[in-house]
Amino acid sequence: MVPGDSRADARSERSEGLTPGPDPRRQSLVESLRSRYRSAEERGDAVAKQALFKEAVYLGIQPGEFTLDS
Repeated sequence: MVPGDSRADARSERSEGLTPGPDPRRQSLVESLRSRYRSAEERGDAVAKQALFKEAVYLGIQPGEFTLDS
């Protein structure tokens, strides 16, 4: 960023305006994974659980976020 660059200043101001706290989209994804993991556990479906782990990695979600307290 170059001092006095109005474009850089505007980008900086926009990024500071982001709301802190949990991301609702990410929370929904984790809840969906948790629900589907619980269902796969009940069915004893190892293939479905493996697919959920792959999906989680793709989404940047750690398996422990949806497998704990299942």
